[in-house]
Amino acid sequence: MKIAFRSLLLSGATAALLVLGGCAQEAAPTSTFVLLDGSRTTTQDLRGKVTLVNFWATSCTTCVAEMPQVIATYDKYKSRGYETMAVAMSYDPPSYVVNFAETRKLPFKVAIDNTGDVAKAWGEVKLTPTTYIVNKKGEIVKRYVGAPNFDELHQLIEKLLAEA
Repeated sequence: MKIAFRSLLLSGATAALLVLGGCAQEAAPTSTFVLLDGSRTTTQDLRGKVTLVNFWATSCTTCVAEMPQVIATYDKYKSRGYETMAVAMSYDPPSYVVNFAETRKLPFKVAIDNTGDVAKAWGEVKLTPTTYIVNKKGEIVKRYVGAPNFDELHQLIEKLLAEA
């Protein structure tokens, strides 16, 4: 059953329907994130942590403007089992992403979605920023298109971190 359900979620359109349909706590799609250092992290590796998955681009003014708050949120909760995965869109030149991550000293994991497969799996993400909050069980509990309300986001993170 678990394998069949995972296969069902591999379809980006299916994932979009589950998230947009308001179905709370559907499994995050199985994804492999290729980090700037060449290492890989999967959604399975993130289980047990509350994770913010942020699709962004260096050319997105809202993404750049919200990044200090994304960093502050990470710094506030990282010691409590919170993770951030910043996923640069496929059209973002890798050299721009590396430069941004280095000059802004991004303290969390940064991935480049070279093929667009990760954005596709997460519901055909095209608009940036698009941010997902994933609970410790690997289930999507919230999706934001555009900058989140960070006070609301922090309340949600607190609630999710308190869950067993």
